[in-house]
Amino acid sequence: MTQQSVAAPQPVPTSDKLDAAVLKVAGVVVLGAIMSILDVTVVSVALPTFQNEFDASYARVAWTMTGYTLALATVIPLAGWAADRFGTKRLYMVALALFTIGSGLCATADTIGQLITYRVLQGLGGGMLMPLGMTIMTRAAGPHRIGRLMAVLGIPMLLGPIGGPILGGWLIDVASWHWIFLINLPIGLVALAYAQLALPKDNPEPSESFDFLGMLMLSPGLALFLYGVSSLPEVGTFADAGVWAPMLVGAALVVAFVVYSFKPRHPLLDLRLFRNRRLTVAAVTMFVFIIAFMGAGLLFPSYFLQVRGESTLAAGLLIAPQGIGAMLTMPIAGMLADKVPVGRTVPFALLLIIAGFATFTQVDANTPYLVLCGALFVMGLGMGGTMMPIMTSALRTLTGHEVARGSTLVNILQQIGGSVGAAVMSVMLTSELNSSSPIPGVTDPNGNPISEAGLAIAVQQRPELAQQFPVEPSLIERGLDFAANAFAQTFWVAFGLVLLTLIPAAFLPRRRERSHLLDDQPGEQPKAPVVIH
Repeated sequence: MTQQSVAAPQPVPTSDKLDAAVLKVAGVVVLGAIMSILDVTVVSVALPTFQNEFDASYARVAWTMTGYTLALATVIPLAGWAADRFGTKRLYMVALALFTIGSGLCATADTIGQLITYRVLQGLGGGMLMPLGMTIMTRAAGPHRIGRLMAVLGIPMLLGPIGGPILGGWLIDVASWHWIFLINLPIGLVALAYAQLALPKDNPEPSESFDFLGMLMLSPGLALFLYGVSSLPEVGTFADAGVWAPMLVGAALVVAFVVYSFKPRHPLLDLRLFRNRRLTVAAVTMFVFIIAFMGAGLLFPSYFLQVRGESTLAAGLLIAPQGIGAMLTMPIAGMLADKVPVGRTVPFALLLIIAGFATFTQVDANTPYLVLCGALFVMGLGMGGTMMPIMTSALRTLTGHEVARGSTLVNILQQIGGSVGAAVMSVMLTSELNSSSPIPGVTDPNGNPISEAGLAIAVQQRPELAQQFPVEPSLIERGLDFAANAFAQTFWVAFGLVLLTLIPAAFLPRRRERSHLLDDQPGEQPKAPVVIH
């Protein structure tokens, strides 16, 4: 997200090195970005813990991720307008405060509904941290140092997938799930004090109007539609009003938004940009890819926790190879994106991801960890060579005045894709697990029948339950085999979606093109690229 009229344009630095003043500002932004990005991956290993703690289905607890990403998508377009209106420093500190308060409230949640609500509040703050941070740093560094700037902001992007699951697993093992949120409180307070001292004083000015009507249609529409989809496994049929009613209302609101969005001068999402063929191809490629990759990403820790009976810390360590793979290829992909057309590199990166997913479609209850970690590493290599080049392709052909709107459009599509992916994968997995055979004569404390897979997963996580439910060991083995197959079947869906991504990726540009990223109109601020998170 960019800001266009907060202050007068600053002189372009003569050196491309980041001086002390810029690094001081960068420290604030990196601190906020680490909190926001780590929080997404930290929570991913806690989903099975939430299931046990709140006695909720996987589809239900997945809303702790879906609600957060939907909140991010809601405030991304709001951030640029509000920064113009109220000032970047002031708004950045409000975002930090919202995120920190939301984190504290998450730790106090007594029900899964409360936790989801507080995660939405947390997401409203987290969604503004990255776009505002990019605007602040681009203004401090100037357009000629954007390359070095992106390298600095790449630190939290790489720390997230590596450190998040490990930190979350460790905190849950040595303390409790509450600490994955409480850890944000001291960091948030330090960041607030640092921001007050380090960020330059605001000089806000009025800017273009904000499309409140569009926001009131799109955000509730997406939330209602995904809520209906996520309710399907628990209800068991589309005929139930709790499924079709929110889906129908949500779809109607989204369609109404699409029709309406061509009327305002400054719509929430400028869908007119899809007339640019290369932006369209890049956006479609990214959207399909994100649904598959982000959705399946939630399943990896759940497989290690529920089927293999690993601790949350061990699950985090087992997922780390994916982040290490991305760390190796992301800098290389960033350099290649300026020299080699993305249409010549992204398909090969996608093939690496497809190879990794193919391994997980064959997973069972005893698949060697060396094979699984190797597959995750290969997928990470592909991930590092996919996201940033696609983003570069999406924005490269836009002219100066279009970049802010294009950044908003692509970033929101990324968040929506993540939300759709989380909902679809959780629905698939829950539906597969629910088809497990019930154990005759065995019920839970509420009198509900317990399935073979359900008991096997419970015993893996809490071995003492084996004494309460005296069943043959072969039944537990059969249940684990069924659960592993449920994960494998869900990975087949993700595998198919990544294969589908190859179709739009084949239309990505295969010839070099001039970048318009810094082609600003007279009197405008330099346009900041948007970092995906």
